[in-house]
Amino acid sequence: MFDLSLSKLLVLAVLALVVFGPNELPKIAAQAGRALRDLRRIAEGAKADLKEGLGPEFQDFDFEDLNPRRFVQKHLLDEPVPTPAPAGTRLSGAGMDGAAAGGIATMGSASAASGARPVLPEGEDPPFDVEAT
Repeated sequence: MFDLSLSKLLVLAVLALVVFGPNELPKIAAQAGRALRDLRRIAEGAKADLKEGLGPEFQDFDFEDLNPRRFVQKHLLDEPVPTPAPAGTRLSGAGMDGAAAGGIATMGSASAASGARPVLPEGEDPPFDVEAT
């Protein structure tokens, strides 16, 4: 968010030293540390209260999933674990409609409805719809 590099942190430290002076800077740093510790304790207490209020159905709930970056990464960017296709199932021409020649199942096909994910041949680009974007 702030993209603080080592050089920027050094500039901020020198600026704080000039503004507050060498006598006040340790006191301010200690107050900031206590405030951060208190905020962390309050946040952990709120998490514990929320988990207790949600009940046993949500014991496995991870609060990191509420972070928008983690949500997008988990649900959109990470590749899902591939499930093996049942024996005798092929994702080529049988059971696909419309895009069978390209090797991609559409939402109306039997393989897409069953949750099977088609695999593109090596080096082939996925289909792109100019009107959809």
